[in-house]
Amino acid sequence: MPQPDAIFAPDDSFTATSHKGLTYPFGGAEPDAGGTMRVAPGIDWVRLRIPGPLKHVNCWLLDDHDGVALVDTGMNTDDARAAWKTLASGAMAGVRVTRLIGTHLHPDHIGLAGWMCAHHDAPLLMTRGEWLTMRMLVADARDAVPEEMIVFWRAAGWSEDQIAAACERGWAGFRRIVTPVPLSYTRIVDGETLRIGKTDWRVVTGSGHSPEHACLLDEAGGVFVAGDQVLPRISPNVSLGVTEPGADPLGEWFASIAKLRELPADLLVLPGHGDPFRGLHTRLDAMDREHRERLDELAVFLAEPRRAIDCFGRLFRRAIGQDMLGMATGEALAHLRRLEVEGRAHREERDGVWWWRAC
Repeated sequence: MPQPDAIFAPDDSFTATSHKGLTYPFGGAEPDAGGTMRVAPGIDWVRLRIPGPLKHVNCWLLDDHDGVALVDTGMNTDDARAAWKTLASGAMAGVRVTRLIGTHLHPDHIGLAGWMCAHHDAPLLMTRGEWLTMRMLVADARDAVPEEMIVFWRAAGWSEDQIAAACERGWAGFRRIVTPVPLSYTRIVDGETLRIGKTDWRVVTGSGHSPEHACLLDEAGGVFVAGDQVLPRISPNVSLGVTEPGADPLGEWFASIAKLRELPADLLVLPGHGDPFRGLHTRLDAMDREHRERLDELAVFLAEPRRAIDCFGRLFRRAIGQDMLGMATGEALAHLRRLEVEGRAHREERDGVWWWRAC
């Protein structure tokens, strides 16, 4: 980046804060709109606004030999495009993006990947699981909601009014909120080392939130680019969906937490949402505990047969409206499916609706 000393400040220039066992070394400081903030040697932070409750997404610029490698892009919105254009004429003036690394397929992370790759003539790096799922969603161009989806919603307990409201929004929403993605990509795999500038970054994959989420570890520098695999204040959505209704995403999530516990505990974690923090193991333990407590509470609730939508009050702290109905249903189903896999609940179907009861 140009004039690095102008945007880099060592940790001791900030007043660190703590919350629930985590330390936030920058004390709530964040990049200005359309600007960057240096968080470690060779690493700059970009924060972009996104619609919805998360409010923002973090992107990371990693110094490379003749430019920067960009990790994630933000959502395909006018606001995000304007922010990148401001950066291009300011903090990133004359700086080339050498490659774009997508942590995972969700639109708030790769929504502008095609636009950015085309502008910089830069390759896109992703895991195969994320890439193929993304391409599948882009290619599914039908406008009407598939009958299989309607059957899935009805099985989860949705009312006919809820189904009708969802159908009014149509299908193929994914391709409408991402820019056209490149036709080819470079595959990255778990354990692979990416040489970016003078730094070796090891790819560490996780699952549950998305199929094959890529994180980046600079063990020598003590930095972990976590994407959505580890967030400081909320747990990422872990959902069971129509494309693989027999999967066990919450089981995969628990396995990923155990895998990440093997990393050093004192890393500076750079998450996809929220602020950089230290206390990786503390946060992993808290996420693991939260989901297991939910499972235990849900198992008690299943003393009587319940549908997925009946379980919202046991899983979420707020009322679920139509806007969050899909995500809440996916998360409820993931927890119910996990109880089924653990032998703590069983499912039966009555008139096209799934009912779970504790064993």
